[in-house]
Amino acid sequence: MALVPLRYNLRSLWVRSSSTLLTVCAIGATVAVLAGMLSLQQGFVTLFAERGRTDIAVFLRKGATSEGESGLTREQCAILTKEVAEVQKGDGDRPLASAELFLAVRRKKADGGETNVSLRGVEPLTFAIHGDDVGIVEGRNFQPGSDELILGEGLRARFPDLRVGETMQINVVPFKIVGIFAAKGGYRSEVWGDLDRLGEALQRPVRSRVIARVPEGTDLAAIQTRFADDLRVQPKVLTEAEYLTSQTQRLSLTFGILGGFLAFIMGIAAVFTGTNAMLAAISSRTHEIGILKALGFRPFAIFLAFQFEALLLGLLGGVLGCLAVLPLQGVETGTMNQTFSEVTFAFRTTPAVMLNAVAFAAVLGLIGGAGPARRAAKMMPTTALRRG
Repeated sequence: MALVPLRYNLRSLWVRSSSTLLTVCAIGATVAVLAGMLSLQQGFVTLFAERGRTDIAVFLRKGATSEGESGLTREQCAILTKEVAEVQKGDGDRPLASAELFLAVRRKKADGGETNVSLRGVEPLTFAIHGDDVGIVEGRNFQPGSDELILGEGLRARFPDLRVGETMQINVVPFKIVGIFAAKGGYRSEVWGDLDRLGEALQRPVRSRVIARVPEGTDLAAIQTRFADDLRVQPKVLTEAEYLTSQTQRLSLTFGILGGFLAFIMGIAAVFTGTNAMLAAISSRTHEIGILKALGFRPFAIFLAFQFEALLLGLLGGVLGCLAVLPLQGVETGTMNQTFSEVTFAFRTTPAVMLNAVAFAAVLGLIGGAGPARRAAKMMPTTALRRG
């Protein structure tokens, strides 16, 4: 079966440049919305995925889904710190394990309004556990036992009153900000201070979790099973990577659903725009269709020719939509996570995002062009020539 030459379709799109541009823009706007939401989703997921390590174990209260709702007494933290044989040893044969306190407090944002900021009380061993993943980039680290804080670098642009040398009031206790630290993932959106001093200021006698350095491949399920019948403490044990994955699922799904819904609504309009453009093209090219059929081109070849035009419109719209989103690459924004505190993350327009967006645009083009292409294929040569 002979196919209609591709140059015929390309010339047709060029001649009808106005309707071609309108259709491409309509599809491009739809794709830009979808690609933007997917970029947000990728930025949020990557934020936590890059921080998650499999050689760090996270101990939570049994049944807790996040550290925000977990609670461990000092005695329970001591048991988990000293009695888990799998925990690696550091200098002086001390277990590389540290209790932490987590709580969110309200702060004013630079762009107006208020949001929750994560406060984390840590012990000195926390820095040894994380190693090079956490480092001071401005000022100095807080002194253990002091009313001093350090800020994650992701907070500087969003909270104008959080600066080195400023004071942050926590309940009735003023804490001095003495440094800025860089870290992977969500830590860069947190405020860190001494565990005991923050616990007293926040009037929180319990701890939120214990983290510990363990060898790669450690069977954490075995540790959890070992404590299953221990009346002193029955922890939930995860790797840091597993814990962070569990924290991203809900919001990641929300981004996906919202992006899909918006793309569906706008996609309907884009399909109608494409359909109208193709119908107008067929009406103005009825005589050409008659000639093609008189020359011996089969109905299926005519159908493929017009579907190819619709596919090109979709692909061009997809490329346009991706180009519209690319300037947002690396732009930081913030949202609430599962612990109801704000995290700062950046748009990430990955190759996978662009591929999905362009594929979606191609589908829109094919759906919009299917009806008009079928109509063109069903035309009788004599009728088409007579109308021309």
